[in-house]
Amino acid sequence: MIDEEKIKQAIRLILEGIGEDPGREGLAGTPDRIARMYGEIFAGMDDDPANHLSRTFAAEGTDMVVESEIPFYSMCEHHLMPFFGHAYIGYIPRDRVVGLSKLGRVVDAYAKRPQIQEQLTGQIADAVYEHLDCAGVIVVLKAEHMCMSMRGVKKGGTLTVTEARRGVFETDPALEERFFRMIDVH
Repeated sequence: MIDEEKIKQAIRLILEGIGEDPGREGLAGTPDRIARMYGEIFAGMDDDPANHLSRTFAAEGTDMVVESEIPFYSMCEHHLMPFFGHAYIGYIPRDRVVGLSKLGRVVDAYAKRPQIQEQLTGQIADAVYEHLDCAGVIVVLKAEHMCMSMRGVKKGGTLTVTEARRGVFETDPALEERFFRMIDVH
């Protein structure tokens, strides 16, 4: 649960720490706005991704299902700066599929937490593989990290690409290649 009062206090201290007056007109409402914003961008803290994958539908003879370019936004747990990009998910159902919007909800449930991209990719893959009881899943994330673009090396526009494979995607390179052709990311 988000503690908005603690966030407001922390933001006031940060503003004072950088030499600002948290009471001046332009900043007076900033602690409240940031507390509400954090409630939104960290909403995944209380969201169980399994809930989004619990309702499935019968689907005979279904081959690979692919969702591509699912936008996501997350916060780097090292600097509390945003990273954002797109998720690509492919899975091989056995005899049941999930509603298409549910994959995006799983991405959000994990992305809306302090996170690193490598872990986020694996969490999405694990959740889909475990809760859909599918034959295999592959997840690719492409994202720009503001902690790399705005500070440090300052290399804006650089994309980090991560991949996680489970089940048949770990043993069948032809499936992986087909997935990349379908999403045209490779």
